[in-house]
Amino acid sequence: MKKLVRLCMALGLMAALTACGSQNAEEQIESIAAEAGETAAEAAGEAAAEAATGSGVEDGVLTVGMECAYAPYNWMQMDDSNGAVEISNVPGSYANGYDVMIAKKICEENGWELEVVSSAWDSLVPGVQSGTLDACIAGQSMTADRMAEVDMAGPYYYATIVCVTTKDSPYASAASIADLAGGKCTAQSGTIWYDSCLPQIEGAELASPAETAPAMLMSLETGTVDFICTDMPTALAAAEKNEDLVILDFSGTDGDFQFATEEERAENVNIGISVRKGNTELLDAMNEVLSGMTEDDFNALMEEAIAVQPEV
Repeated sequence: MKKLVRLCMALGLMAALTACGSQNAEEQIESIAAEAGETAAEAAGEAAAEAATGSGVEDGVLTVGMECAYAPYNWMQMDDSNGAVEISNVPGSYANGYDVMIAKKICEENGWELEVVSSAWDSLVPGVQSGTLDACIAGQSMTADRMAEVDMAGPYYYATIVCVTTKDSPYASAASIADLAGGKCTAQSGTIWYDSCLPQIEGAELASPAETAPAMLMSLETGTVDFICTDMPTALAAAEKNEDLVILDFSGTDGDFQFATEEERAENVNIGISVRKGNTELLDAMNEVLSGMTEDDFNALMEEAIAVQPEV
């Protein structure tokens, strides 16, 4: 990091001297580099190498990205009640939820401080890849496509795929996805629910994908769609706050959403933590904590998150 700072100082000076028409800008840069005992190019190369091989928590801070808008996994609130953690890039706001609870456990076990960064869903993986984020704990499925881009610790939750409709809907008594034929539906963008599950429903009219989980739920509650597809925790959290919602769970039946193999099903319902490819130090540290937790532990923590989620 110190090398990167020196490089930035050098580049800043070069820009300033060039703007002033200085003839010896390069000489000034070389002088700074010589003072540091290396050229600016060497400093840049070494800083990049350090970024590519470090765990990201050498400073004792784990920087975690999440939407902060995906209850019960994560949400934003305006105080630190129920153990909420300040969101570093949104002053005066705090993050809480299952993801925050898991992140705190990982940090406590490793003696790290936790920094939460609010990020759009589509920016989470790029943030890890670039090193802006050390990890994403954001309710991400451990799909093959995602794991081609990042490494994933976990699972830290085992989710079931469900649909949600309203009590007065003609689909409220659906016993299989076949009973949802012809309905208008949606799910959150960039998820297997929208890309892989809903297209399996015969004659389904797919509305545009929702950018966030709250937007997805709003489309159902306002009658824009007949039903949505999501995971069980999201559905439970929504039903906890709105008694007019009905959860349609076809898991374990022939009428459930289908995958080519049970392994493929598992990767689409198991929830993991994204870290940069090759960051085995951070991956192993997280897996060590998660391996000490059982599925019952995960479920109990999720119940706690659902119980303290704020009113929408």
